[in-house]
This record gives sequence, structure tokens and C-alpha cells, in this order.
Amino acid sequence: MLSGASDPALAGVDVVRRPALSVSTTDWLEADGYLLGTPANLGYISGALKHAFDQSYYPLLDATRGRPFGLYIHGNEGTEGAERAVDGITAGLGWARVTETVVVSGKPSKDDLEACWNLGGTVAAQLMG
Repeated sequence: MLSGASDPALAGVDVVRRPALSVSTTDWLEADGYLLGTPANLGYISGALKHAFDQSYYPLLDATRGRPFGLYIHGNEGTEGAERAVDGITAGLGWARVTETVVVSGKPSKDDLEACWNLGGTVAAQLMG
């Protein structure tokens, strides 16, 4: 994801990486788009990503409406529940999904890695206009 978003051909896009437990409301507000990644834990998003949204959801309402995002999920089972959770949160925020979710089960294959690269590149390209 990050390597696709950081491709030199996407001039003018600065990628800032924040672990979910340390992302602040200011970080969310200063970003023009989002690449979200989470394991599927017991059929849901990680506690860290849920916490990140819980801490900032209301301040982000309206302020981030229409921003592009992409999602990567890694898990063996229950990825549908994790995707539904992110769909509900991002729909409430009014974010715009710009590409299909990348779901990886088990060890990532070459195709999975390419899909993640494309995910990052697609979100970054949306920021270029």
C-alpha cells in the first residue's frame, strides 16, 4: 500500500504513516485521503482501528466528507464483518471509497502484494486531481 502511494510518478503526494493507536484527530483532519489497514479479529476490525475512529469520529463529521480512502484487510476468516464495520464508519463520515477493498487470507501472494500496491497508488492518484 505505502509503496504504491509513494510512487515517484505521483508527484506532490506526501505519505504520512500513523499507527492506529497513535493517530490523532489533527492527523485525520490534516490528511487529504486515507489508506486504512486492519487485521480481521474475530470477524471485526482491530481494536486499534476502532479506537482511532472512536476517538475522532465526531470531530471528523462534515470536516472530512468526500475524502478518498482505500482499505486493506488481512485475515483468515470473518473479513466480511471487518469490511462491514469500515463501510458503516466511512459511510457515516461521508468518505469516498475509490477502489475495491483488498482482502488477503494467509501469507500474501505476489498477486496480493500487487493489489496492495495498486490500492495505495489509486488512493494517491485521487489526490492529484
